[in-house]
Amino acid sequence: MKDRSIHILNFVGLSFFEPAIRLASGEEVKKNLIALFKKVFLPILSVGLFLILWHSGATYLYNIEKDARIEKALNDRGEAAALEMKTCIESGDISCQPNTLPSPSQVWEAYKSLLADHRVITQKKVAFAEKVAVTNAQREAQGLVPIKYTGRPSFVDQILTSLKTVFAGFLLAFLIAVPIGVMLGLSTTLRSSVNWLIQIFKPVSPVVWLLLVFMIVKTLTRNSDSDSSFIISFISVGLCSMWATLVNTSMGVSSVDKDYINVAKVLQLNVGQKVFKIILPSSFPLIFTGLRITLSVAWMVLIAIELLAQSPGLGSFVWEEFQNGANDSNSKIIVAMFVIGIIGFLLDRIMLTIQKFVTFTEETA
Repeated sequence: MKDRSIHILNFVGLSFFEPAIRLASGEEVKKNLIALFKKVFLPILSVGLFLILWHSGATYLYNIEKDARIEKALNDRGEAAALEMKTCIESGDISCQPNTLPSPSQVWEAYKSLLADHRVITQKKVAFAEKVAVTNAQREAQGLVPIKYTGRPSFVDQILTSLKTVFAGFLLAFLIAVPIGVMLGLSTTLRSSVNWLIQIFKPVSPVVWLLLVFMIVKTLTRNSDSDSSFIISFISVGLCSMWATLVNTSMGVSSVDKDYINVAKVLQLNVGQKVFKIILPSSFPLIFTGLRITLSVAWMVLIAIELLAQSPGLGSFVWEEFQNGANDSNSKIIVAMFVIGIIGFLLDRIMLTIQKFVTFTEETA
């Protein structure tokens, strides 16, 4: 394009503009290179720096733990035992390896082992389903509950359980917070009357909500075959995370432009029409900001709630690996940490994308 422009200028006798065009093209290339460096090379560089710092820290802690074990063997059992411990550690024997912060390579190996374990468990489930297919068909014909696989869940199964729990809790938070927020936003008197209750319950710990929900659900499901751990988990998640949506919905509704309300009066819209055609569309930006926060909070509190409610999700996985104390347990915990973080990031991006589609104002990340 640049050469074509120069040829045209030469043809019409305006060749004295040629240096300016070449300079402009050079500046454009430089600007593109700088943008490429910022958007591509800097993130790659930061990832590399993170991995180097992680590896260095893991090596440093490994050496501290190794020296401590050797010194303990020396003090307790003598020089021969210390030499034996040093030889065992350097040989890579799992039984005597220091159990500390794992290196990136160890975490990667743990990730691959978890995927391999998932494939093995999936094959067992398929084999079990084939084995009891005839029996389950007979039981269903008789109106009985089919026999289910009760073996150990895989890491992927636990991720899916956590996602199911957090979405159920998020839906519960949405169904509670948005209607109440709309009512509070429409009535200044009601909002000022209930505000103290919101301010008291909003900072309550997830553990306390879990205990409260446990007291109620345990009684209500005493004679039921339902999954009480799942019910307790998703209700606790919903109650912990709904407050941001409740407050933002109330603020969004109460701050709707008065001109819109006056237009609704002129058009003689009833309450339902005014809410769904005027108030909610105008409040969507703040409502979706609250929903994004709610989903993030739900995903954060989920791990602690699953751990205490004994729901077979990521919270239970992390706690079981911590209690297990195996040589690769720390690596698996770090894998779970990255999975939790990546899923949380993706959930936030999904909510941001939905927000951009359904609202009329641009919301930045």
